[in-house]
Amino acid sequence: MKLWTGRFHKELDKTTNDFNSSISFDSRMAKEDIEGSIAHATMLGECGIIDKEESQKIIEGLEGILSDLSSGALQIDPSAEDIHTFVEGELTSRLGDAGKRLHTARSRNDQVALDVRLYLKKQCDLLYGQLSDLVKVLCKKAEEYSGAVMPGYTHLQRAQPITFGHHLLAYGEMFKRDLSRLADTKKRMDVCPLGSGALAGTTYPLNRLRTAELLGFSGVTHNSLDGVSDRDFCMELASDIAIAMVHLSRFSEEIILWCSWEFKFIELDDAFSTGSSIMPQKKNPDIAELVRGKTGRAIGDLTTLLTMMKGLPLAYNKDMQEDKEAIFDACDTLHMCLTAFIPMVDTMRVLPENMRKAAAGGFINATDCADYLVGKGLPFRDAYKVTGALVAYCIEHTYTLESLPLEIYRQHHELFSEDVYEAISLERCVNGRKVLGGPSPENVRTEAKRLLQETEKMEAAYSACAG
Repeated sequence: MKLWTGRFHKELDKTTNDFNSSISFDSRMAKEDIEGSIAHATMLGECGIIDKEESQKIIEGLEGILSDLSSGALQIDPSAEDIHTFVEGELTSRLGDAGKRLHTARSRNDQVALDVRLYLKKQCDLLYGQLSDLVKVLCKKAEEYSGAVMPGYTHLQRAQPITFGHHLLAYGEMFKRDLSRLADTKKRMDVCPLGSGALAGTTYPLNRLRTAELLGFSGVTHNSLDGVSDRDFCMELASDIAIAMVHLSRFSEEIILWCSWEFKFIELDDAFSTGSSIMPQKKNPDIAELVRGKTGRAIGDLTTLLTMMKGLPLAYNKDMQEDKEAIFDACDTLHMCLTAFIPMVDTMRVLPENMRKAAAGGFINATDCADYLVGKGLPFRDAYKVTGALVAYCIEHTYTLESLPLEIYRQHHELFSEDVYEAISLERCVNGRKVLGGPSPENVRTEAKRLLQETEKMEAAYSACAG
């Protein structure tokens, strides 16, 4: 059954019908479509637009359809044009004329705008919960390894000593920002477009606020043109997801490096690794590699939405049917990646001895050596030059700064004395970095607790506002 056949004298060409159909992907919004229709029918009955008894009959019919879909007693017809057509057709086949009254004062344009918002609000909740769980895992691990010294890198070159806990909390901060973005997106998404009609509202005396209340929205859209043609919330959520996936991808890249024999800072649990079909010694970080690869999908989904919307005049255009596959795929991708990624991080084995060994071999205490001279009264730029010469000497003669004899230090500058070895100790270098935001173990433990508490507060606030 087509909802628009009255004006047409010929059946739609089959190939064109298949091309036009969206049932293959919008059928996942069946529950939301029925929820929206129940609220609409309730409001129509309360406002006297349709008979109260018919309103109740429609509601019971819709509830029956939802129950049958949930139990498997009813299957969605793949030949239906879209989920709205299927539900209304099934309702009419069960109720007769009463079912035909459901679409009073409603267009598929405001109906689909509603369904997508209802569905994506739930997706926001799902993804928010997963990202919160990831931050909690990182806080737990950061506190556990607050004193594990490792090299910090710039340009993938050993730079300065930090701790593994500090490194993990950097990602914790990224994912906390992702949580904030998701919460803001849901807030802007949380308005009900139903009542906008096709583009110009309706002459029926609707109570739009009542419909919004029934569906758990915080408000309604205030322009009928914008109500049916706005897909900012899809683009914004896709952007949030793409950024979160970029964060996961960066983390995955480091995990891939860390579990290689060249680094060997961590070892992934067997449950989150795979082997080779020909090389028996291999233990591959496939989960992290897939997360890194799937980031391209999420970025592509965002690009699809932005490109699809950029040239559309108001109001609804069929191009907008393309919104669903892109945003659904983005949501599915992040959900799937987090489902595998969180336990992978939670169960990975950390190897602090290897981190400490790498930290000792990269002259990452050179800045602290220069700071030592500054503390003795030498200008920093001169201290920098002296330390650079010392590093060059160490490389040429296979020393580290810790093993370099004091007499060599003093050949480069007379301000060096025995206390230089304490000043350049890796542990002292890390422990001394107590400035707010620094990597000292004390700081890391404090920051892990703070981040955990802030995440839990954000989670509670988000839940309180959930519609």
